Amino acid sequence: MKIRRLPVRKSEEIELSEKIIVINRVAKVVKGGRRFSFNALAVVGDEKGHIGISFGKANEVPDAIRKSVENAKKRVYKVNLNKSTIPHEVIGKFKSAKVLLKPASPGTGIIAGASVRAVIEKAGIADILTKAQGSRNPLNLAKATLDGLLQLRSLKEVSELREVPLNKLIDLEK
Repeated sequence: MKIRRLPVRKSEEIELSEKIIVINRVAKVVKGGRRFSFNALAVVGDEKGHIGISFGKANEVPDAIRKSVENAKKRVYKVNLNKSTIPHEVIGKFKSAKVLLKPASPGTGIIAGASVRAVIEKAGIADILTKAQGSRNPLNLAKATLDGLLQLRSLKEVSELREVPLNKLIDLEK
């Protein structure tokens, strides 16, 4: 069951910091030689559960970065957190990339690769275990991580979905 969440409406009111995950130079071969352009993958977040990812392309590096950051600020999502980690284990998928996200005990830190780490840090998660499988493309890994984070459910949401009182779920958890 794929669950898609809508972006947060008022992302202008949230203080977002940005991080560039990767910048690539791409070449187009034309009659007179090669034309170079650049693309950038950016992630923005407030480190309190809001996260956005986007990709920008332009003929110059600063323009590509600016475009990707502006687009990421338009697509900010709210992520459910449990103190400094995530509420439960989840697998995020995008194309051929899979990212396994597991909650970790306090003090563990972020065990993740570069692109997954950038997304998790901007979301505000301090303790997590991850494993990337399949594609190692930074764009696909970042989007797979975002997919996994958007699948997270709080205890309250689960109780509403199952139509079980919250206190019964808390008793089952113990």
